[in-house]
Amino acid sequence: EVRLVESGGGLVQAGRSLRLSCAASGFSSDEYGIGWFRQAPGKEREGVACISGGDGSRYYKESVKGRFTISSANARKTVYLQVDSLKAEDTAVYYCAASVYGCYDVSSLGAPLYDYWGRGTQVTVSS
Repeated sequence: EVRLVESGGGLVQAGRSLRLSCAASGFSSDEYGIGWFRQAPGKEREGVACISGGDGSRYYKESVKGRFTISSANARKTVYLQVDSLKAEDTAVYYCAASVYGCYDVSSLGAPLYDYWGRGTQVTVSS
């Protein structure tokens, strides 16, 4: 059974940093791309970063480049999202997801490409 569990969310002051974790199990990590998504109240879910299961290539939504960093450990069984210089507009539920399609470029950040999802972790940024 594929399972993705996010953790690390919380209430954080603007300007601070946060590291989210995604624990993945039940599939071969080199066959899937792992992505991080977020959904703010009243908005559509958007992909912010993904990491390839093959060579570990990383891709980011243009608007978060320089502040968000996706990385992995344990043969990509744990995927992190480091978020620096947090802004109020980063407030959202953050999800990790796995894609059989993989992560090949920025176009891989489309939510419909992802097959398995975690339940999300809430990040609230106070100004």
